[in-house]
Amino acid sequence: MIAPRRFLPSVNALLAFEAVARLGSATLAAQELSLTQSAISRQLKTLEAQLNVALLDRQGRQLVLTEAGKSYVIQVRDVLNRLAQASITARTNPIAGALNLAILPGFGMHWLAPRLRDFAQSHPEVTVNLSTRLHPFSFQNSPFDAAIHFGKEDWPGVRYLPLMPETVVPVCAPELLTEPLEDPSQILRYALLHLETRPRGWSRWLSALGVTQEPPAGMMFDQFSTMAQAAVHGLGVALLPTFSAEPYLRDGQLVLASTQTTQSIGNYYLVWPEDRAETAALQSFKTWLDAQTGQVL
Repeated sequence: MIAPRRFLPSVNALLAFEAVARLGSATLAAQELSLTQSAISRQLKTLEAQLNVALLDRQGRQLVLTEAGKSYVIQVRDVLNRLAQASITARTNPIAGALNLAILPGFGMHWLAPRLRDFAQSHPEVTVNLSTRLHPFSFQNSPFDAAIHFGKEDWPGVRYLPLMPETVVPVCAPELLTEPLEDPSQILRYALLHLETRPRGWSRWLSALGVTQEPPAGMMFDQFSTMAQAAVHGLGVALLPTFSAEPYLRDGQLVLASTQTTQSIGNYYLVWPEDRAETAALQSFKTWLDAQTGQVL
């Protein structure tokens, strides 16, 4: 249910307030919004009267925010940005709109991207826009409708759709090993490549196989793709998700460094903000994604 009308200021009043808060001057705000200074002043007075709270104080020639105004302007900017994004979406795709999705590079490149053609064919009314994000972020201050998350259910303020666990395999260049190692502890004889977002990856892999010795430090990478390329060029053994390793294994650029594979302690999820209504585009994508991960775990 939408709030009572008396608590809903006009968009013009909010635009005037945001501009004055940012520029510190009714004159500059009027120039930016192509209005007169008196029109800006009227909008501000109407807004403060409607809220029954002072939002701005005059200090000399400057208009400065009160404490209430500082808090209010943050939320006003978020509302205006979301309204503008919704309007853009409605204009570019009036049937179902766009789905702005934040993805993890490895998952997006090797697992999601090859399957998106199927989604596009099933849902031509939805445009999926992809951008890379490595860490959780605030949906409130972003244009994203949903994101791919790896780890645990520790992203505040979101809902979760579990997708799959991450199964990892150790891989290396063919010249480094002619045969996969039977004893997982023997992998400690080789240079190990590490991922920033999985700093304990090798420790967990070894521990799951009964090896208590800590792995040595080694080269650190921020993405699976760059770590895989380092492995291709013989710089060490990389621990890759199966979907990232498979293209390299298929082409012979990498080989298995061990006969052992284990599941990581983390899982992949689709997450979306719990305080927003789900769009038709997001609902279609969720249903499709759930079916895809049900087929391939």
